[in-house]
Amino acid sequence: MIQKITLSAFRIILFFSILLCTETNSYAQTKSINPQVLAFDRICADATTQYNATFTYAGFPAGTVFVVELSTNNFTTIVTANTISVSDPAVNQKTITFNVPSDLKGSDTYSLRVTTTGFSSAKFVSFGLKTSFPIYYKAHDRQYTINNFNGTATFCAGGSILLTIDPDSTTPPNESPLKYSFLTYNWFRDNGVSTPPTLVAGATGPSYNVTTPGVYYVETNYGTCTSESYSNRVTVSSSSSGSSVIVDSSLGNPFCANGDDTILTATSGNKYQWKKDGAVITGATNRTYATKVAGKYSVDVDFGGCIATGSIDLKSNGFNASIDVADEYKLKEGEILDVNITTDATNPTIQWFLNGNVIPGATGTNYKVATIGNYKAVISQTAGCVVTKEFLFKIKSDIALVTDVIPNILKLSGANPYWNIPDVYKSDTTKVIIISSNGDKVLDVVNYQGDWPQTAIDFKNVNPVYYYVIQSDTGEKKGSITVIK
Repeated sequence: MIQKITLSAFRIILFFSILLCTETNSYAQTKSINPQVLAFDRICADATTQYNATFTYAGFPAGTVFVVELSTNNFTTIVTANTISVSDPAVNQKTITFNVPSDLKGSDTYSLRVTTTGFSSAKFVSFGLKTSFPIYYKAHDRQYTINNFNGTATFCAGGSILLTIDPDSTTPPNESPLKYSFLTYNWFRDNGVSTPPTLVAGATGPSYNVTTPGVYYVETNYGTCTSESYSNRVTVSSSSSGSSVIVDSSLGNPFCANGDDTILTATSGNKYQWKKDGAVITGATNRTYATKVAGKYSVDVDFGGCIATGSIDLKSNGFNASIDVADEYKLKEGEILDVNITTDATNPTIQWFLNGNVIPGATGTNYKVATIGNYKAVISQTAGCVVTKEFLFKIKSDIALVTDVIPNILKLSGANPYWNIPDVYKSDTTKVIIISSNGDKVLDVVNYQGDWPQTAIDFKNVNPVYYYVIQSDTGEKKGSITVIK
């Protein structure tokens, strides 16, 4: 952060002239506004700062409204300050407590005046003899990043490179001033410890086109007000044949493929084209590229006339796994299906599930399936890169109910412990509702697939009874289901 150049110690004293225009009331009094010395020589505002303007007045009727106005062009354009309160410290004297609007465009050349409202004729105003002092609203007062927080950039000899303030981001963390459209900026070339930085003339926007090698940074322009709103420094170099391009992986290399993308970032240039295993990746023309997949990645960086290529052999330290069952399998009557998992995970743990419930003791790479339902196998690597993968598959009955008879008894023991219904009632236009004898709705689905119940049934002294409602395009069917062990 550079040293701010302060104003000289004298206060700006706004002497108000005798009234510019006069008017007489019914008592022939002359109207006048005469302010006291301001207690500040600049305004460096934030959301909490307040300021006072005290003045005496004469000739105005009760109820006259006084306001503070600001301007940078002799009040051709006026910004009205926000009045917080008006007090009366003495007879014919008022103090306006005010703050400046949060979207005020800052300047070193503001004028301040007190004026009245509510008169049909010209406003009654007070002017200062010294009318130029700084007013800034510090909407952003923290450090931010440029050039994607990369400390280097390269351009071709005779060309240029554009340094730009980064937008809001989480990687890297950055709260950007760009969200405040009224802010302006000062770009600097850093000349080292012993020499003051050089202000780049005319560079007041959120970007600066660098044509000369050096170290550059930007500050939010708050004039002579102190500020913490500034960027990181970027070392810009020139190359006649293109610079060597470095590609970094945000999660390292090898990276832990645990579901999050690793962000590949190239050396800063003007244009980019990413490739994987030598093939162009369509649409990958930004400085960064996100991927979960290992492989050989390269990027062509155009520095403005000269092009260089960088690459990275991206490796994953996750694991491979496979399962030898289809996503859906029809189990024959009496059949037992062997399902196997193959994996190269380090110190793997495995757990099998049926209908969302843990299958006790099923923790190996093999499971013998004898019951229809929805299965899940979860494999976790517990050493090094902790990663989890899961496989889902559904086991259905091979027996098709060709009849339209809806079963009213469900036997939980055996290979098919689910209430199945004829295929004619299994469709996207058919709803199945099951209600307990207590009136609780335990199932309400469309396109029922014969997989109820998926939780344990509570047996007491009698076999529980449930009631079903099947609603389809052809009508509604109702009945009961008696559950037995």
